[in-house]
Amino acid sequence: MKLMRVGPEGSERPVLRTDEGTYLDLTPVTADIDGAFLAGGGVERVRAAYAAGELSEVDIAGQRIGAPVARPGAVLCIGQNYAAHAAESGAEPPTVPILFYKGSNTVVGPYDDVLIPRRSVQTDWEVELAVVIGKRASYVDSPESALEYVAGYAVSNDVSERTFQIGESGGQWSKGKSCATFNPLGPWLVTADEVGDPQQLGLRSTVNGEPRQDSSTADMIFSVAYLVHHLSQYLVLEPGDVINTGTPQGVALSGRFPYLVAGDVMELSIDGLGDQRQSLKNA
Repeated sequence: MKLMRVGPEGSERPVLRTDEGTYLDLTPVTADIDGAFLAGGGVERVRAAYAAGELSEVDIAGQRIGAPVARPGAVLCIGQNYAAHAAESGAEPPTVPILFYKGSNTVVGPYDDVLIPRRSVQTDWEVELAVVIGKRASYVDSPESALEYVAGYAVSNDVSERTFQIGESGGQWSKGKSCATFNPLGPWLVTADEVGDPQQLGLRSTVNGEPRQDSSTADMIFSVAYLVHHLSQYLVLEPGDVINTGTPQGVALSGRFPYLVAGDVMELSIDGLGDQRQSLKNA
């Protein structure tokens, strides 16, 4: 299933996108798609309501598409999880996952504008597979059981300001990751059963129509299952939390492409998870 939220920022309503491309109102089932919805069996309730024909069709033409998950408690990010990206960053591939956090208020809709921060000269794009947690995960027994804790997946843009991240970091990356609007997410939360193997998804990005990234989640150093298991040994993953699983090669940090400026347009996609498009504006 493809779950989404539409409407003005702060007033989104939940919607189901069907395989036929129609949209069904989910407000009889839930007020929102959030951690409480996921923890309370919301996906199963939506599936049952859909099967029973209890959901009415709605027209969302012209409406803003919001992030498919409201108010994530945490946005956890994995750095340098593709060997080629680590290399273009001038680093050796990590032997253990690199973890950093983004502010949860960075999460915006997939077509919302991205704001270039004041003083920025190195704003960069990063297409990533986002993992949305569906139930509380603490000390998960093994990677083999870890995907049971995943509600679904979405396209994520881990926008970064490299001067803030590296030159002014003080040793930690979050300054360059947590600027306003720096995590477009969506358009959909695609449930895990529909995605299947998360390590077989193509992911791509362009800037102003020119190709930048073109890779596969098969190239991850640490798989989704490994990451969920690994992180749960250090912290508690709550329903609605988002894990950004890293970006492949092809970012501006490589030196092969210019950094973003106002007026640029980023487009990102992942197989089966939809497309994003954001314009850059100065903050």
